[in-house]
Amino acid sequence: RGHLGNASWFSSAAALSIATVFLLVGCKAGTRQVSSGRTQTARQWLLIWSDEFRAPDGSAVDSAKWNMETGGNGWGNKELEYYTARRQNAHIENGMLVITALKESYRGPDNVIREYTSARLNTAGHFTQEYGRIEARIKLPYGQGLWPAFWMLGDNVGQVGWPACGEIDIMENIGREPSTVHGTIHGPGYSDGGGIAGSFTLPGGARFADNFHIFSAEWETAAIRFYVDDNLYKTITPADLPPGTTWVFDHPFFVILNLAVGGTWPGNPDSTTGFPQRMLVDYVRVYKAMGG
Repeated sequence: RGHLGNASWFSSAAALSIATVFLLVGCKAGTRQVSSGRTQTARQWLLIWSDEFRAPDGSAVDSAKWNMETGGNGWGNKELEYYTARRQNAHIENGMLVITALKESYRGPDNVIREYTSARLNTAGHFTQEYGRIEARIKLPYGQGLWPAFWMLGDNVGQVGWPACGEIDIMENIGREPSTVHGTIHGPGYSDGGGIAGSFTLPGGARFADNFHIFSAEWETAAIRFYVDDNLYKTITPADLPPGTTWVFDHPFFVILNLAVGGTWPGNPDSTTGFPQRMLVDYVRVYKAMGG
């Protein structure tokens, strides 16, 4: 696949202070048990951080938890959108985060002009996590050229760059594949189209735009497992890496949500793509394993 680099870089504003900070702002205590037909054993997880998006309708994203990345530089993937911090592109509605991609001519403060706008959020400097279960309940948009994603970057990206920092793509979808999502890792020697990936396709022609689904990754010292609705579809371990490369998933990562428009992997929107497009996020939750 000519896949990913979705993460190639992120805005310098978001990179100003990347620290290992465990802020439990607004976190609700709780546990979660995962046990499915494709999981070896039931596992208990303790909730340590979440955003349930409970703010009043029309509210901006919680700035104590998220950075709004901005810019229209293509993000390393020849994307077409300009990411803004406007509520037109990201706001709270009905207890959900709504990321909206709009078709509009927009000139940013850097004088870059793009014909689409959208939003990209990350938790750098607010919350990072090393190992655990990271999940979100999301309803995806649908249409050629759309690229919604829920993913993570190593918090040392400002020091070592990408892909040495590591990237975990918990969920990516391209609009021309409405029934399929992908889970991928990237690191030095296995990045961009060489990322190590798996995919999950809904049965019976169902689309991810039709209903909410839970996308998650369980990350341990020597394994990362990818799930849709608690169905395990891919496990990646150091043994899966290309010879001579390094497993770089041994330090804290931060969380990212975004809805890209166009790019090298999804291709560009065409006459069949309607706008506006909305990515609805019911919650994002991060757990640590109980009992070690």
